Amino acid sequence: MSDTVLDKQVKTQKTRKRKVDPEIGVSLSWKTLKMQKQLIFMSVPIAIYLIIFNYAPIWGWLMAFQNYRPALPFGKQEWAGLQQFKFLFSDDTFMLVLRNTLAMSFINLVLGFATAIVLALLLNEIRVKLFKRTVQTISYLPHFLSWVIAAGIVATSLSVDDGIVNVILMKLHLIKEPIMWLSEGKYFWGIVGASNVWKEVGWNTIIYLAAITSIDPSLYEAASMDGAKRFQKMRYVTLPGIKATFVILLIMNIGHILDAGFEIQYLLGNGLVVDWSQTIDIFVLKYGISMGNYSLATAAGIFKTIVSVVLVFIANYIAKRLGEERLV
Repeated sequence: MSDTVLDKQVKTQKTRKRKVDPEIGVSLSWKTLKMQKQLIFMSVPIAIYLIIFNYAPIWGWLMAFQNYRPALPFGKQEWAGLQQFKFLFSDDTFMLVLRNTLAMSFINLVLGFATAIVLALLLNEIRVKLFKRTVQTISYLPHFLSWVIAAGIVATSLSVDDGIVNVILMKLHLIKEPIMWLSEGKYFWGIVGASNVWKEVGWNTIIYLAAITSIDPSLYEAASMDGAKRFQKMRYVTLPGIKATFVILLIMNIGHILDAGFEIQYLLGNGLVVDWSQTIDIFVLKYGISMGNYSLATAAGIFKTIVSVVLVFIANYIAKRLGEERLV
């Protein structure tokens, strides 16, 4: 059969697909809904929760365009247009806060992904199940600690007098005298990044271990037959096998690039490192809510939301162009 005849048959099949009766498509959709009615009923409470707590409060964004006063009715509020947004982007303090937020978010993003993937790869290579489970359990236990407790542990470990970090460094003769870790701004971003790794690395590893278990074992067998060693299997089989999971998580985390955190910066921060520790969330609390300037606080929140949504769509588009997995 010639290529021309094949081309005609393919075009005919495509034309038939395009001319499917819409009523058939509707009936198939209803049939699918009926088959999945249990799942739909189970998702109704979640949908209601999202509508009430995530979408209904959006009307409050109007405060960002007003000189909002809590004592006045909504109809009597003074409209200010984009005044609050102009103030944000002309304020040196907000620019400093934005710098801190982006820097700490980037550090958390890089360290979080790198450490979680490395730990998952190493745990996957452990053959003694008891030891593997013990290490995994110890690594994700800090996740269940509140940041109040975690920050207390970090502050105690970094204290000048008897902090374990200074003691170890002095015993190893890496430093001659104790360092005031929490009193110098140049150390603060690194402390936040290390603290996030310590607290979340085990929890973040779980999803990568789950992705590794879904890799076809025959791939490892074929690699062994080709003479691949352990590190070669990790490089050419395991890492490509979890690439899709990594890309999806990366897209989702890029959307939180302005969520550098609040608790640890607020708890470990002090007047000596204020220029390095303040994030957008602390700025909103300090200069917005605490001072009763709810319009400014709302404007900062809108800025975070819009940037997050735009970044998610950009990352998703780039992943699509590169042929990787994507959210939508």
